[in-house]
Amino acid sequence: MEFAYRCTECDRQFDITPERMLCPDCAALQEENRPLRGTLEVRLSGELVPPWSAGNTAEPSGDGVRRFPYAQMLPVESRFFPSVPVGNSPLWEPDRLRKALGRPGIFLKDDTTNPTGSLKDRASLLVAAFARQHGIRDIVVASTGNAASSMAGIGAAAGLSVKIFVPVSAPRAKLVQSLQYGADVTVVDGTYDDAYRASMEYSTTHGGLSRNTAYNPLTIEGKKTVALEIFAQLGRMPDVVLVPTGDGVILGGVFKGFEDLIELGLAGTMPTVIAVQAEGSSAISRALDSGDFADPLPGKTVADSIAVGVPANGYAATKKLARYGGRCVEISDAAILDAQRALSSQSGLFAEPAAAASLAGLLASDAIPSDAVTVLLITGTGLKDIEAASRLVRLPE
Repeated sequence: MEFAYRCTECDRQFDITPERMLCPDCAALQEENRPLRGTLEVRLSGELVPPWSAGNTAEPSGDGVRRFPYAQMLPVESRFFPSVPVGNSPLWEPDRLRKALGRPGIFLKDDTTNPTGSLKDRASLLVAAFARQHGIRDIVVASTGNAASSMAGIGAAAGLSVKIFVPVSAPRAKLVQSLQYGADVTVVDGTYDDAYRASMEYSTTHGGLSRNTAYNPLTIEGKKTVALEIFAQLGRMPDVVLVPTGDGVILGGVFKGFEDLIELGLAGTMPTVIAVQAEGSSAISRALDSGDFADPLPGKTVADSIAVGVPANGYAATKKLARYGGRCVEISDAAILDAQRALSSQSGLFAEPAAAASLAGLLASDAIPSDAVTVLLITGTGLKDIEAASRLVRLPE
């Protein structure tokens, strides 16, 4: 396979190098308080080496993504990947939840089983492998918590030094996680967007490879693997996928994975992809409705992992939603917490609020046929934010 970066706006192509993060022509059009301009995706060309088929996921040896034929669909050689088992997460068939909702086609893609408990490990693994390939030791990242703890954990396995910036609202459990992994953590007195700016200033001044979501194209590329796994595990494309959405990078990664399968002739049509946003953090939904991004509103929601005022991958995400007939659904914090409780009590899967948003989105989407093969993306474990989960339970004295 051959790989290159391609601009999501002008289609200009670039070599994949540590210095290249954005398309310079489109990035020059950047406006303040707007999503990134000139974000890049990895373009692949060529043919897969057998074996590859839907339902065939195992290779003889290796860890994490190296066990899958889709390793050859990634722009970093497998030998650079740290020995940590990212990916290969289970696709649940939740019988009780299916019966309770009258939806026999529901599946739960459970990325809580990744080493640090979230889907973000997929992006961190590819960034870490890329850093090792190019002899880079320092990584810098801003996060509401999951990307931070993810990069810290994967960085520990890879022998990398990780500098993290998080907003003051980041859940304590995610901070403890990052510190346990040995990361250098700075808490910013502000929002995620403030933490993002601080991290960019730091990497500009002190160097290091930025893992910032969307800004680093490999964050999208790493997250596409969840779509490749869903296809392989089902043995077909799903009908519908619901994706908890904040900055739009997981959403972009899901689209990218399905696009690659179609490009390589392994699948025919794009599933219906639904971006699920909290009412208090719905910039992508509003932009899809209005046709453009307006002045940002603070991302306020109990689902901290999708609390974003300015979604970094906003332009690319809305473009893909429009191109493929995807849509957005906005849900309340109350609906998110109810879905978290329902998911736990009716399937046995304890998800953080942002991850449970996918179920809340399904409950709010009457247009999805009851028999549709529907995948809920469960992006992080509930143990990452016990305070939010405590709101609907009564602790015994």
